[in-house]
Amino acid sequence: MIGFVLGGILLLFITGAIISVAVNSLRKEGTTEVKNNSVLFLDFKQPIVDRASKNPFENFSFTSFETNGSTGLNQILQSIKKAQTDKNIKGIYLELSTLNSGIATVEEIRNALLDFKKSGKPIISYSEVYTQKTYYLASVANKVYLNPKGAMELKGLNAEIMFYKGLLDKADVEAQIIRHGRYKSAVEPFFMDKMSVDNRTQTRAFMQNIWNYLVENIAQARQLTVGEINTLADNLRIREPEDALQYKFVDKLMYKDDVIEELKTLTGKTKKDDEPELISLKKYSNTPDTEKKSLKDPQVAVIYASGEIESGDGASDKIGSETVSKAIREARLNDKVKAIVLRVNSPGGSALASEVIWREAELANKVKPVIVSMGDVAASGGYYISAAARKIYASPNTITGSIGVFGLLFNTQKLLNNKLGITIDTVKTNRLADFGSMTRPLTAEEKQIFQEGVEQVYDTFTKRVAEGRKMPQANVDSIGQGRVWSGVEAKQIGLVDAFGGLQDAITEAAKSAQLSKYRIVELPKQKDPFKELLSTIGEEAETKYLNYKLGDEAKYFNKLKEVLNMQGIQARMPYNIDFY
Repeated sequence: MIGFVLGGILLLFITGAIISVAVNSLRKEGTTEVKNNSVLFLDFKQPIVDRASKNPFENFSFTSFETNGSTGLNQILQSIKKAQTDKNIKGIYLELSTLNSGIATVEEIRNALLDFKKSGKPIISYSEVYTQKTYYLASVANKVYLNPKGAMELKGLNAEIMFYKGLLDKADVEAQIIRHGRYKSAVEPFFMDKMSVDNRTQTRAFMQNIWNYLVENIAQARQLTVGEINTLADNLRIREPEDALQYKFVDKLMYKDDVIEELKTLTGKTKKDDEPELISLKKYSNTPDTEKKSLKDPQVAVIYASGEIESGDGASDKIGSETVSKAIREARLNDKVKAIVLRVNSPGGSALASEVIWREAELANKVKPVIVSMGDVAASGGYYISAAARKIYASPNTITGSIGVFGLLFNTQKLLNNKLGITIDTVKTNRLADFGSMTRPLTAEEKQIFQEGVEQVYDTFTKRVAEGRKMPQANVDSIGQGRVWSGVEAKQIGLVDAFGGLQDAITEAAKSAQLSKYRIVELPKQKDPFKELLSTIGEEAETKYLNYKLGDEAKYFNKLKEVLNMQGIQARMPYNIDFY
């Protein structure tokens, strides 16, 4: 009893401390004034998402009792744009030790920095280690500095896909798969031990397109040639910092204290003990916006759809069909909203949930312009919900397409019988009452029923795309088949209309609605941060703690959970893609 009471008191103390830290963190986010001769400091240590959560418990550290939440891409782009005309901002300093985001997100930030350079203000980049992704962003800078004992990576892209067939064989578990699309390889890891020829073909194609695009932009920024860069990558010639300097990838090898001295000069600090006047992204995003917006101005609604697609309300990192379709419906019925931008960053998920969202997007597009902005990935179900738009914007590095569907059902009969000694006896009222049971294999008849369901969903999917893209369904089928495309390829075959980021899509939406003045409203509306905190302490504490303990390896555990939680016919990407 004493232990129970003491444990309860300790739990209350910890909960109170968490809430106190969260409250203090939010209180600090007041309006910030920018001092004269300041430099905007961007380090991107936090994960970058399309729109950051207001939940103070998001990514809470159980060791330091500090919140380490994500950074919103919208926040980054708005701050860079604001800094361009801010007389108090003298330049931007990039410290690129980490960059936790997709490559299309990096492209949007890089383009914003390119636009910033038109102001004549310098961009300085420094890192101890440049990965290929961080260097791609750094290459836009006026000066690129590397630690003299640091490192830079230049080797090209590679893909490693994990296959589970051997594990399932040892466990006596059979993966029963029904799919449509020769390239629909999401299920290959469960019944093969290596990539199919078609999967290897599509993976090689989109990787090569993305690599070519990255190399072309680096070559242009650093006044090199594509051939030179590929030759260096083929032979791993960038092995030491001196190599990066010799081949003109960096401008100088400098320790951080030397960079600080240069920043002091840029910000007008002359005394020995002075620190450069740096302002962080978080603080700068809280400074007043010089561009005044009236509440009477017409609105462009930006609706964020990020994560895997599932039925119901979803979560901060999931697309819930109920939540997103409701947001689209609210924007459609709101007379103040004149245009809609649907920001899609999703590998897909439930085909039914995708259809629910598509329906609302189609209804909205009949009465006001709906423009889609694709993020890092908008494939399979992510493309499904985009198909009704009047115009689709994507990055050349966006992963899209994957127009195909599949169903996956595990047969655990041999596992239960042979490994665990468990037998199952069944009583049924009707012949197929146990259709879909995991304790026995599907019969030939049941497989045919399952296949017919998959074919019907695929037919509906391709019809939706054909209607939205104004092309024959047979053409959609020929470029569908579950194949994954890069943004470059998708534009060539008509799945994407134009290259551009979120801001380009917003501009197009305003133009389509004939708006000269407008203000942005973001949907779905985010919950009150304190209510969100209280509602998620019980629900997500275990998940947050597990992610903290497992670190980068948590993604494998979470992926396994996703597979086990799949319901119904799926329209999703064959794998998750991370660029380094």
